[in-house]
Amino acid sequence: MATTADFRNGLTIEMNNDLLTIVEFQHVKPGKGPAFVRTKLKSLRTGKVIPHTFSAGVKIDIARVERRPYQYLYKDDLGYYFMNSDTFEQTTVPEDIISAPAFLKEGQDVEILFHADTETPLTCDMPAYVVLEITYTEPGEKGNTATNAMKEATLETGATVKVPLFVNEGEKIKVDTRSGEYSERVKE
Repeated sequence: MATTADFRNGLTIEMNNDLLTIVEFQHVKPGKGPAFVRTKLKSLRTGKVIPHTFSAGVKIDIARVERRPYQYLYKDDLGYYFMNSDTFEQTTVPEDIISAPAFLKEGQDVEILFHADTETPLTCDMPAYVVLEITYTEPGEKGNTATNAMKEATLETGATVKVPLFVNEGEKIKVDTRSGEYSERVKE
């Protein structure tokens, strides 16, 4: 058992039969009345961010979670298969807990957050940016960069993103996995 004095960003707590991560918190000591802690909690099951206020000193249950490095292997009807980079043990993860499954390619390194008590995967976090090759796009136009016009491009994973007109088929681009947008062209 811990108290509100142990709060920090990223701490995972058990509350209302759910696992919640503290996104942000603020200790408030008003001039009149008891102190309290105002928090924003993100549910690991649903992904929703909810505000919650705790009385100062209230007892909370801290959940033991572990981040482990994994490498993406392949996908089939049962889910996505990953291999632990340290123990070479394989695990299956459902698509709904992966942050950006459209940008996963074989050999991609990810971090999977596990609930240490039950050994169940909670979230699968991709790196902020991934480098992918364009397999199909319309031919590019030289010098047409002033208008910020964009065109569709299909990546090697099958995902489609909007890219500038000067980007061509066969080139590698950096994609932001959080927003799913084109970031920059990568020169080899």
